[in-house]
Amino acid sequence: MELKKLECDLTVCKVASVDALDLQKDFYFIGKTDEEISLVCPTADVPAATTARDDGWKGFRIEGTLDFSLIGILSKLSSILAENHIGIFAVSTFNTDYILVKAEDFEKAAKALSDAGYTII
Repeated sequence: MELKKLECDLTVCKVASVDALDLQKDFYFIGKTDEEISLVCPTADVPAATTARDDGWKGFRIEGTLDFSLIGILSKLSSILAENHIGIFAVSTFNTDYILVKAEDFEKAAKALSDAGYTII
């Protein structure tokens, strides 16, 4: 399985509204519940009106389109990283999954995943 390194620095934040977001940008994850609106985006694109933010994330994308019948993909990845004392923030789209790690753990994460047989591109 191939994991692609995302080139940009990422921020995980909370916003009161999505009105100020430029959805023409290439990369946003928006999660809305009855309690909050969470946003993952390139640090350079963080809206000014965040209510909380955590900078310093980097990410990997699982390449290809994952079939919904596939089981345990995130579990295997997160287990490898947990064994190496690397915390994650996972997000998913219809097509695939993304694993975010703190920037200071990014190269260590890439090595651990590569050593476990994943191809890092």
